Amino acid sequence: MVNPIASPTSHRHAGRPSGFTLIEMLVVMTLIALLLTLAVPRYFHSIDNGKLTVQRQNLATMRDAIDKFYADLGRYPDTLEELVARKYLRQVPMDPVAEVASWTIVAPADAAQGNVYDVMPVGVSASGAAPAPVAAAAVAAGPIATATLSEAAGTAAPSVADEAAATTGGPP
Repeated sequence: MVNPIASPTSHRHAGRPSGFTLIEMLVVMTLIALLLTLAVPRYFHSIDNGKLTVQRQNLATMRDAIDKFYADLGRYPDTLEELVARKYLRQVPMDPVAEVASWTIVAPADAAQGNVYDVMPVGVSASGAAPAPVAAAAVAAGPIATATLSEAAGTAAPSVADEAAATTGGPP
């Protein structure tokens, strides 16, 4: 007697349990692992780039607050917390790379002017370099900032024609 509920295809897989074989599972797991080896390094690289971007922005914010403090009071702050107390900053930002709220403090040349001339990430020293705000701005923005900074200092930045004349030995 024929079972009216059973479908005609149910007899093909009558003795075999449904599911995936071990080989099929291994192939899928291998493909997933291969894709992860390509994606994971890119993910961590983008995380590191994001931390560096936030660090640069935090430094720019603190340097701007220090400059405004100096413009208003004619001296540099004694501590970063003084910037917070006088409402130039809401709080001292955290260094996302070092994951601490600690920064390297650079004192001005004249100690009577205050204690905080510039800030840098922990572990970076300012010895033997140009004043940090100028050097950091020039490095961060590239050759355009170098030309702008030299113009601001009162010296004319060399033009492309001047550089061409210097290399060829003649007028442009």
